[in-house]
Amino acid sequence: MVTLDLPASGGGWHTLALGPPTAWADRPGGFASREAFAAAHVVADPRGENTPGAPAVLDWDATLEFRRELFRYGFGVAEAMDTAQRNMGLDWPATRELVRRSAAQARELGARIASGAGTDHRPEAASVDEVADAYAEQVEYVEACGSQVIVMASRELAATAAYPDDYHAVYGKILNQVSEPVILHWLGEVFDPQLRGYWGSTDVDTATATFLELVREHASRIDGVKVSLLSAEHEIALRSALPEGVRLYTGDDFNYPELIRGDGSHHSDALLGAFAAIAPAASRALAALDDGDLAAYDAAMAPTLPLSRHLFAAPTYHYKTGIAFLAWLNGHQPGFTMVGGLQSARSALHLARLVELADAAGLLRDPDLAAARMRGWLDVHGLAR
Repeated sequence: MVTLDLPASGGGWHTLALGPPTAWADRPGGFASREAFAAAHVVADPRGENTPGAPAVLDWDATLEFRRELFRYGFGVAEAMDTAQRNMGLDWPATRELVRRSAAQARELGARIASGAGTDHRPEAASVDEVADAYAEQVEYVEACGSQVIVMASRELAATAAYPDDYHAVYGKILNQVSEPVILHWLGEVFDPQLRGYWGSTDVDTATATFLELVREHASRIDGVKVSLLSAEHEIALRSALPEGVRLYTGDDFNYPELIRGDGSHHSDALLGAFAAIAPAASRALAALDDGDLAAYDAAMAPTLPLSRHLFAAPTYHYKTGIAFLAWLNGHQPGFTMVGGLQSARSALHLARLVELADAAGLLRDPDLAAARMRGWLDVHGLAR
């Protein structure tokens, strides 16, 4: 049995006995009952100058290998999203290369990929027309790489749009440009405070009405919508109001088990950052759903929810730190370093609790490696017992 001494809140220590590794089954063919994407993080090059404000330097081998791990468990990859630190360290040149390399790998492996297109390469955009042009550039690039497009929420649009009609004008131009149906991403302000008031209102019901009007007008060009507001009640109401054929990809990392399971009339598909951390368990759950075994679905998903809620605890936008930390503990990357120096965004106590919850969910694939890495990391941070 592997044991690990972890710091406790309020001082002191406690000893955690790590469970044996779980034997997770591969699922390379994907799922029949739900569409499921995992939003993947990026692995920083430990030798790179990945300091705040510096250009991102990635470990391409480890970054692409992690995506192969997600494909192995049946997931499509949602590429270059907020999980990959868009607007939080991943600059546009690195994003372009990431989309190009990842789309080529997905094509080679016959796997599904959708990639984020936004306006972050044009932070100086000062009008809705300039924002629309910026969107058009990234949409064109993503499609040219052979990836489905995810239209990301735009900080620049949130800053320049004065009315709901401005959102209609910009998104209408984008949707008339695309060659294949896209996924629209509504990212809430808990994930990015600069998106407050998106769709032209800080009132969620008013914003939702504008959003639905847009989706209904352009339904033939929309595969689905990803909503990241962390409100199950809102998502359930929204998905029942969507036009036929438009999916709702849950982005609710607090309530995804019930939303994916469905209520008998409607269900959500999935596009989740949490799936990057819980891929093997989520794969088992979705396979059970394919088999119509709801009890097995619930049993596989239930232990992942405390872990996900901890990962996405406030400030929610720092969830990427926990995802990268778990990837490092599990041997998916050589070091715990992130672009923009974001590895410092969570405390030692937060990450220690993460280890406990990952172990409880059976998501430490090599307990000896995880314990050795955690001991070394605690030692460096002045927490050796």
